[in-house]
Amino acid sequence: MNTAPIRSICCIGAGYVGGPTMAVIADRCPEIQVKVVDLNEARIAAWNDPDLSCLPVYEPGLDAVVGRSRGRNLQFSTDVDRAIATADMVFISVNTPTKTKGLGAGQASDLRWVEACARQVAKCARGHTIVVEKSTLPVRTAEAVKAILEASQLAEAGEQKGPPPSFSVLSNPEFLAEGTAIADLEQPDRVLIGGEDAAAIEALAGIYQQWVPQERILRTNLWSSELSKLTANAFLAQRISSINSVAALCEATGADVREVALAIGTDRRIGSRFLQSGPGFGGSCFKKDILNLVYLCHHFGLPEVAEYWESVVHLNTWQQHRIASLVVRKLFGTVSGKRLAILGFAFKADTNDTREAPAIRIAGDLLEEGAQLAIHDPKVSAEQIARDLNLPASSAPDAEAGPTRAALSGEGTWWPAANITDAVRGADAVLILTEWSQYRQLDWSGIAALMRHPAWVFDARSVVDPATIRSAGLSLWRVGDAG
Repeated sequence: MNTAPIRSICCIGAGYVGGPTMAVIADRCPEIQVKVVDLNEARIAAWNDPDLSCLPVYEPGLDAVVGRSRGRNLQFSTDVDRAIATADMVFISVNTPTKTKGLGAGQASDLRWVEACARQVAKCARGHTIVVEKSTLPVRTAEAVKAILEASQLAEAGEQKGPPPSFSVLSNPEFLAEGTAIADLEQPDRVLIGGEDAAAIEALAGIYQQWVPQERILRTNLWSSELSKLTANAFLAQRISSINSVAALCEATGADVREVALAIGTDRRIGSRFLQSGPGFGGSCFKKDILNLVYLCHHFGLPEVAEYWESVVHLNTWQQHRIASLVVRKLFGTVSGKRLAILGFAFKADTNDTREAPAIRIAGDLLEEGAQLAIHDPKVSAEQIARDLNLPASSAPDAEAGPTRAALSGEGTWWPAANITDAVRGADAVLILTEWSQYRQLDWSGIAALMRHPAWVFDARSVVDPATIRSAGLSLWRVGDAG
């Protein structure tokens, strides 16, 4: 089917992928009307807030992109049906979390919202509509989407005299890294479009061609596109687990993981990306996508392949438990009643996203041990931390008074620290769990004067200078360093 130029786009889902992606498309394609829709009224209100610092997604540069297009050809709305009805192209960009119960629980993706979107598109679309999978999906999900849309075509054909709506389904997975999403969208390594309808593929390619070089737009079949997203994330996560396993060996043998990473990263067959040891990977995609890959491998009778990829997730979890256990051991075998400063709660710098953040598991383990945690993060709210830890915040205790009888009883508590000074005052240790730039430039002599001694710094992100820490009179553990 010949496809006319795209003049109107609807994106269902105003989250970390849908909002920034559509903002960049609207910015680069001013002749296209772009509507981002979501049933979450508070989220849409935040996208429409005149104060661009209040956007629901924090990404460097996003406020400027939204500011240029919002009110011109970029709209945010809760009117999903109308946006679908007037769109030439509909992106599905909703959450696909791991199932928590039922068939495939703990591994398979929960596709209830994708299916709901497909049914809503089938009900509301008019004329020919190109439906684009933007969410990360298991291989062959497009079959389910196509089946729903085709069933709608048959039903419409039997009920009305005019031509029924028609659909083409494409896969266009995102390859965004949180913290650099705008740069990744404006200068992508590649844009992947999978489909069977050549005209629909070229219609989507025509949008990206307005700012992406032609050689970076890859065309594949639907299944290759869907699988490419899962395996890209699996390969990146595998590198993180691999270097973290080496970091543990370095600590045991006296090697330095940063020197090892430099040595192997200079091999052009390997490269230096994703060889920074740390507290493990987080974010919305890596764990979810690997477990989805594990489920698919089991489904298609490949248990050995499933076991291999599952080990990547197991080692990531082990690394986080290892760090928490190490803190306890270094602090004389107990953290009960001790005040620990947690610097960084987001899963990485330059984002407010805490999904699968390593800090959640590490902090959780320390709370189980009875620690008193002062948590500081420049972008993550106290409300979000409380949800992630499943524990309401307490009031900050008097740092000068020492641990109370209640604190020594073993009940772990936490509270938000308004600034780094408040976090470290009276603390027995500082844990750096997110690589925010401000944590690289701290006055450690001043911090040491505020802490209770002997005091430790646990640098899980390799952001401090060891000599500076030790000259301040602090003990240091740094990931991948025998010390």
